[in-house]
Amino acid sequence: MTKNATILVVDDEAPVRETVRAYLEREGYTVYTANDGAAALQSIRAFKPDLIVLDIMLPEVDGLEVLRRLRQESNAWVLMLSARAEEMDKILGLKMGADDYLTKPFSPRELVARVEAMLRRGGGTSDEETPLIFDDIRIDPAARKVLVAGQLIDLTPIEFDLLLALARHHGRVLSRDQLIEQVWGYDYYGDDRVVDVHIGRLRRKLDAAGGAGKRIATVRGVGYRFEDGSE
Repeated sequence: MTKNATILVVDDEAPVRETVRAYLEREGYTVYTANDGAAALQSIRAFKPDLIVLDIMLPEVDGLEVLRRLRQESNAWVLMLSARAEEMDKILGLKMGADDYLTKPFSPRELVARVEAMLRRGGGTSDEETPLIFDDIRIDPAARKVLVAGQLIDLTPIEFDLLLALARHHGRVLSRDQLIEQVWGYDYYGDDRVVDVHIGRLRRKLDAAGGAGKRIATVRGVGYRFEDGSE
């Protein structure tokens, strides 16, 4: 999925909205816009976008509430926009399921690069790749599904890719930089805190299915390791 993707741009500032729309349409994407949270929720249901560029500060319904409701029914990619003073909102947004964020003011070209990198990730596995099985955990790269004790785990694309990267290298420590390169891409511009936030969400979801979150071990000062049961 790349240029045939549908993108929703949500921002209450018309110049930002229209600039982002123009740059994305120039790259061949189908782009819809919304100027507040209520309109965003309507557009999400109507157009079922593959990716949403979502500002945190919105009238009617703020961006974090839009994100919370979205994650109840969709795993669409979410790139959040935030002002520099909203550091805690960025982290909260990631914890609530955003995949990445950009700080205003930003370069439209950087936004397009982030969007392209995110959409490429959805097609990064081969249909020929066999599932990875560790006791009661089954990770199916082709179907992009994870089952724990037969229960399907609802993961965002980033969470799935992080788990897959760790499981492919089970028993080995992957640093945050290595995970960023494998999951976000070598051209990622953000900081490595996004890894910790998404690992935390991933662990909680696995734990809710029977404590499987303990499979992801923290190696202090280095990174993370997937325990395959043989350690």
